[in-house]
Amino acid sequence: MKLLNNKKYEIPILIFFIFGMFYKPLICVLILGFLATIIGIDTWFFIINIQKKGIESVGRILYYESDEDSHKVPIIEFKTKNGHQIKEKPYYYASTDLSIIRTYKEKLNKSVSVLYDKNKPEKFVILNEKGFNYFSLIFVILVGIVFLTIGTLSLLNIIQIDF
Repeated sequence: MKLLNNKKYEIPILIFFIFGMFYKPLICVLILGFLATIIGIDTWFFIINIQKKGIESVGRILYYESDEDSHKVPIIEFKTKNGHQIKEKPYYYASTDLSIIRTYKEKLNKSVSVLYDKNKPEKFVILNEKGFNYFSLIFVILVGIVFLTIGTLSLLNIIQIDF
């Protein structure tokens, strides 16, 4: 989920979030709901687009890299139709808490089908993860909508939430 990878948005959102924490914490709920919904929808459209227009290739899993929460993400190497070698983690990869304790040794050097964007081949998804990707995105979007709904209803004084 790299929608907000553009650095020009990070500082204003962070400033607005911090201001909201002190002025009215409910603003933070709205910001989180908005971000989760927008990022989820943007990633959803990316996956739909890449499924329609993406180019399929076969790569291999080189190793698994741990993120800041110790969830493991595969680093995959594949060649594009033009012969460019790509070594990257998938643009979107949903992992579970089970990935924290798993080693994935049995998956190393295994072949895996990927779909990549012809204009930006470093933006790719693992083909057989389609179902779980959609499930995780539905969850993210629903959480965002719940936060937006709770925040809006509270701002309109329809429900009371005390912080």
